[in-house]
Amino acid sequence: MGTTSVNISASQVKELREKTGAPMMDCKQALTEAKGDLEQAVVLLRKRGVSVAAKKAARVTSEGSVASYIHAGGKIGVLVEVNCESDFVARTEDFKELVHDIAMHIAASDPKFIRKEDVTPEAYEREKDIYRSQAAATGKPPQVVEKIVEGKMGKFYEEVCLYEQPFIKDQTISISQLIASKIGKLGENIAVRRFARFKVGDAGETIAISKPGESKSE
Repeated sequence: MGTTSVNISASQVKELREKTGAPMMDCKQALTEAKGDLEQAVVLLRKRGVSVAAKKAARVTSEGSVASYIHAGGKIGVLVEVNCESDFVARTEDFKELVHDIAMHIAASDPKFIRKEDVTPEAYEREKDIYRSQAAATGKPPQVVEKIVEGKMGKFYEEVCLYEQPFIKDQTISISQLIASKIGKLGENIAVRRFARFKVGDAGETIAISKPGESKSE
């Protein structure tokens, strides 16, 4: 009853499309369901994007592109490979924009791994031991210590895993959600395959490669 009586203007649809990049008809439908509430419509579109991404996660990504990003002043450089299913999608402006945004994000946020599953057992245990020692030093009971450690490990993933990090251009979404929104729009599975980040003066570089057979959006 309520949704059919709502008049959605062309300007509202245009604003939502500019904000999300979703197709026009999807924007109109989301706005109708949200009764004209722009923010609620954004949430609805994001949920649909994640749902579509989950369905396409097992599909092979053998096409894509490699992009570079050099931070202002030439002090930080990133090379990233992002895969999709077809050369047609790889050539679209939407895909190119995504690859550029991911390269820029890596330059700014310095992730060490692509996804949670890519974190090495050594790195995981090292961090966990540090957090456990810190929590134990407070004198709290063992069960409380473990809860504290569990919470800190969630934060650890957000700090070091590309897919878990808040997107630098929109802190309300993660990189995995950004990718999911593009999967929803372009209709193909998309995944970050690998990246390398170099910074002038650092002794080493960050090189991350997604585990074979697990290159998928979450």
